Amino acid sequence: MKGFFMILLGVIGLYVIFFNPIDFSWLSFGNQGTQSVISKKIDMIEIDVSGVNTTIIPEKREDLKADLDGKGKLIVKRHGDKVEVSVKRTRKWFDWFLFNKKARLNIYIPKDYDRNMAINLGSGNLSFSGHSKNEPMKLNELLLDVGSGNINLKNLSVKYFEHNGSSGNVEIDSLTTETGSFDVSSGNLNVKHYIGAIKAELSSGNLNVQMDKLIDSVDIEVSSGKVDINLPTNADFTLNGKTSSGNITCDFPLTSKKISNKNIKGIHGSGKHQIDLTVSSGNINIY
Repeated sequence: MKGFFMILLGVIGLYVIFFNPIDFSWLSFGNQGTQSVISKKIDMIEIDVSGVNTTIIPEKREDLKADLDGKGKLIVKRHGDKVEVSVKRTRKWFDWFLFNKKARLNIYIPKDYDRNMAINLGSGNLSFSGHSKNEPMKLNELLLDVGSGNINLKNLSVKYFEHNGSSGNVEIDSLTTETGSFDVSSGNLNVKHYIGAIKAELSSGNLNVQMDKLIDSVDIEVSSGKVDINLPTNADFTLNGKTSSGNITCDFPLTSKKISNKNIKGIHGSGKHQIDLTVSSGNINIY
């Protein structure tokens, strides 16, 4: 009987190999590396990853290089003025035979690349950092689309920044931008040392922003989420807040202060920059 089962397993194995072949090229126990030339004609770097730990590393170089350590298939392609970096996941039924270790992806980009980047993170972790706060990585446009993953950004200067988050978590330390757009469903977004305009919409997520300078407008709409805005003591703003069943609090002393029908208005300093807040059942605190 034992011999019969051994023969049966052998027949099944031969059938799978010859009639339903498997591409074993995606099995990666070591490093997979590839390069794609970055030139002045490249205007967009698109990164689409899920289930891997990804680090974007700016350094002195003239090309883009990506190294994958772990299971998955690394793809780096150039299409005209765009470079795409992605990792295809392995077949789930075969993962049982592999070590349960999350893959690591390092993406090396020229530190003087100053155009556009789009990051799509389904799950896993991604970090991207410039050299320092005084020497940040400079980009024209940075677009984030976060599913359930975690992103850590540091020391960046971006003309246009856009964040769309479902249930993931984003930590940002030192971001300067002309316009920052944030759309959070149920995720968490924590921002420190921020400079620039803010336009944000929150469903049930949390947004914490600490601003080094208030140099432009702030426009925030909240359904049932929570927003904390930490402003410098010398911030000049005109506050216009509207609530349904939520709350808006402001720790700054306001002149021309008016509170009526769950609306709050007032001026701090010269009132130069507009702060517009709309809350359904969430909470906004300015301090």
